[in-house]
Amino acid sequence: MKVPAPPPNWRELSAEMQRTPERLISLVKVAYETSDDYAPWDKVRYRKAPDGLTAEDWWFALRLKRLSAARTLPLRDVEGAPFTYALPDEVLRLCDEIGSRASGFIAAPEPVTNPATRDRYLVNSLIEEAITSSQLEGAATTRSVAKDMLRTGRSPRNRSELMIANNYRAMRRVVELRESDFTPEAILELHRIVTDGTLDSPDAAGRMQSNPDPADRVSVLGDDDQVLHRPPPVSELPRRLIELCRFANGQATAGWMHPVLRALTIHFMAGYDHYFEDGNGRTARALFYWSMLKQGYWLTEFLTVSTILKKAPGQYARSFLYSEQDGGDLTYFFIYHLNVIKRALDDLDVYLAAKVSELRRTRSLLSDASGFNHRQIALLELAVKDPDATFTAQSHADSHGISGERARQDLMALEARGLLSRTKNGRKFVWIPAADIATRLAQT
Repeated sequence: MKVPAPPPNWRELSAEMQRTPERLISLVKVAYETSDDYAPWDKVRYRKAPDGLTAEDWWFALRLKRLSAARTLPLRDVEGAPFTYALPDEVLRLCDEIGSRASGFIAAPEPVTNPATRDRYLVNSLIEEAITSSQLEGAATTRSVAKDMLRTGRSPRNRSELMIANNYRAMRRVVELRESDFTPEAILELHRIVTDGTLDSPDAAGRMQSNPDPADRVSVLGDDDQVLHRPPPVSELPRRLIELCRFANGQATAGWMHPVLRALTIHFMAGYDHYFEDGNGRTARALFYWSMLKQGYWLTEFLTVSTILKKAPGQYARSFLYSEQDGGDLTYFFIYHLNVIKRALDDLDVYLAAKVSELRRTRSLLSDASGFNHRQIALLELAVKDPDATFTAQSHADSHGISGERARQDLMALEARGLLSRTKNGRKFVWIPAADIATRLAQT
């Protein structure tokens, strides 16, 4: 990743401008008469500045305008300065759109509101997020292999698969915590789940960094081991984690803040403070989901944000760096991630529309069938779509939130009707679709 150029020194620019008050006044006038898309210095320096201005002049004017609109957060950087953010039009528009779409709009798609199908789609989404979030942190395995592992319940075979299995368990735990307050203990628990068995130091799972030697402090490295970010000293981490929990629970505020921006601030701070030896990114994204669910954005359960982040990991990293480089202004981080969430919602809409169409086609095929419960119909829909699909009592139970015994009864009933065939994989029974399942269903 190419590291963005840091902006000019603000204090030096301010001192220079104060020596020529007339120039300062003219810059302020120009800044307030032009629009600002909140581009970072790394982009502004390549743009054509207004007539008569240098890139540095233009940057000073934009920065001054932004500072006048800045809101202060009750969270501080390594130097003790408060983080800030602004509310440009793009942020307001995206917050409004995401808030209305993720919190329960009237036209919510049937697959995520119908109890007969909701759990299956939720499991699919959690699996997808677990895989891509782990791949962002270096897990190397294919999606098909990872999905097969999670659905069949087989044990992970290597570190990458264990990272994914852990992340899936952590996402399930986040759903369970949705009504709970943030506490340091709960965050440590999530980290333990995320990293169990994957760290060089096994006892570091679920434990904050504690070595006071700065030379041993974990930093964020880029290409060629270039240091991108130096987190706060480990002696400050317990206090900073408590402050983050207070902020997450709405107990430490500096005025009203949009709930989506609160969740994104938690994401940023968990990455910035870097509480743990490893697994900070996966934990930060899990905390974002937790905050969104806690604040009523129930559709977040079905979003796979990491799928979009994984397509451009450099942009994800730069969203942190832009904010840190520009005096702790989180607006850059907000704009990037709000657009990511919007894309995730768009992707969900497309996915669900396709699934609704698919459900209608398969239900038409099953319209004359009788004697199937909704779980068996869901399984048959998948079996018709994917003749290579495999089913176990465990995967069927997990997909529908039922007991293993009831899952076995569902599968054996379909086997008795000739729609599934049973084989054995080690000690487990595995069911596969009959070779002519579509024909058999048409004759049912």
